[in-house]
Amino acid sequence: MTSTPPIALSDAPPRGWQTTGLLAARRRLRDRLATGLSWAATALVLVILASILLSLLLKGLPGLTPGALFRSSAPPGAHGGLANAIVGSLEQTGLALLIGTPLGLLGGIFLAEYGQESRFSTLVRFVSDMLLSAPSILIGLFVYLVIVAPQGHFSGFAGAIALAILAMPIIVRTTEDMLRLVPVSMREAGMALGAPRWRVIVFLCLRAARGGVLTGILLALARVAGETAPLLFTSLGNMTWSLNLNAPMASLPVAIYQYAGSAYDDWVQLAWTAALLITAGVLLINILVRFGFRRGT
Repeated sequence: MTSTPPIALSDAPPRGWQTTGLLAARRRLRDRLATGLSWAATALVLVILASILLSLLLKGLPGLTPGALFRSSAPPGAHGGLANAIVGSLEQTGLALLIGTPLGLLGGIFLAEYGQESRFSTLVRFVSDMLLSAPSILIGLFVYLVIVAPQGHFSGFAGAIALAILAMPIIVRTTEDMLRLVPVSMREAGMALGAPRWRVIVFLCLRAARGGVLTGILLALARVAGETAPLLFTSLGNMTWSLNLNAPMASLPVAIYQYAGSAYDDWVQLAWTAALLITAGVLLINILVRFGFRRGT
């Protein structure tokens, strides 16, 4: 009985192994290079942000006194404060969000749920993108010509309208993008249960996208909270205490603009304090909202 000779396995590597090894080495090198550049860019942004926050803390904290928070503006050397500017900013920004948020949400819902790439939706999206990139000073001039000039005087209401126009396109685009991320199966499930379309949008789609929608509102708040140019043409500013929306009204951005270039040290200090208050306010709102979502509320 003859036995079959064993098949000899070659110890030589397969053909093309050198090419495959070089290709893998190049990919690893590119991956490490891209990762290193990403880490470097992140570190650069964090350093810049930390330097800005550190400068605000070092120069703004010394002026954060009860007098600065509870006294109105005063001439140089009279130990004035920012109380009228703080209240004016809260009033104008709050009114701007009350006007801009519902309109922005409705616009985003229309583009995401009812637009269906029609000509009108394309026009709305184009106008929204144009407003999103428009300089804020142009918005201020527009509101000046439409509201301030016909009335013959500056007003806090005109300032709120200008800020609302700046906030709307941000809310529109973020609402549209977040609603488009909601799965179609969720809409189909709601309609299969007999719910009308508006209930599906309000109670299912918006609820599922509430994190992104609220983030867009916060981005709009952060955008309008520090705007100065539109307020110079609309609410102008006021050195005295005023809660009348039909009259010139003080605000923190305008106070920073007026005080930062002053030759008086106390006014410069108030400018740094006002900048710190704006930054801390926006940061506090973000922290509270994120904490609320983390708790599931």
